[in-house]
Amino acid sequence: MKNIDQQKLKDAFHQDGYVFLPGFMSSEEMDVLTENLSRFIREKVPELPPEHAFFEDKSNPETLKQLFNLNTYDPFFGQLLSESKFKILAETVLEEKAIAKNLEFFNKPPKIGKPTPPHQDNYYFKLDPPNAVTMWLALEDVDLENGCVRYVKGSHLHGMRPHGKSEIFGFSQTITDYGTEGDLANEIAFPAKRGDLLIHHSMTVHMASQNTSETRSRKAFGFLYWGESAKEDLATKEAYRTEISDEIRANALGKSN
Repeated sequence: MKNIDQQKLKDAFHQDGYVFLPGFMSSEEMDVLTENLSRFIREKVPELPPEHAFFEDKSNPETLKQLFNLNTYDPFFGQLLSESKFKILAETVLEEKAIAKNLEFFNKPPKIGKPTPPHQDNYYFKLDPPNAVTMWLALEDVDLENGCVRYVKGSHLHGMRPHGKSEIFGFSQTITDYGTEGDLANEIAFPAKRGDLLIHHSMTVHMASQNTSETRSRKAFGFLYWGESAKEDLATKEAYRTEISDEIRANALGKSN
């Protein structure tokens, strides 16, 4: 944090809706993270409820797609989310106290990793005001071939876009009118190296392509923080949670993709 110009960081975040910080984590720090991730997958994943561990192919553990709430299941990840430079960074861009909410793992396995459809995180969060931030930490090198993140510059300033059901399990919603001239003119891809960090506002439109690589996965951590001013629309969120829980149960029983 000491080498980061905090005013520049805040200005870029508020203007563009995202910030890119190359080399945020050192090689040594990344080694510690990946060692603990391997331990978590080995020891904890077999015991997780289906709504906190998604697979591209339920019969194949090698196709692990997403993990949610690592922080609630393991002290190492709890501390990483709540007592680290990630939280300090969240408070810098949110300009208020940050509430640590969730540490997630994302992967796109080679050849079968599905796309992440264009969406805004606050469609899921249901926050008013939508003062929340997601951080995306590359655990390995990522480019267009294996599915780097793409943002629509300035899209956080234009309100909530219409969303509808997608066919991508784990990302149930997609922006239904995506692809306007403004979308395409302002869409920017962010290839990243291991240890690079992306930060985006909860209203920023973002997406990622499928992994077309024959051999390379695309692994990342997601850190979620809400500003203390952000309040949930609890009724709307509960209705959405019920809908998603039904979908997850159906998937676990092999009734949906």
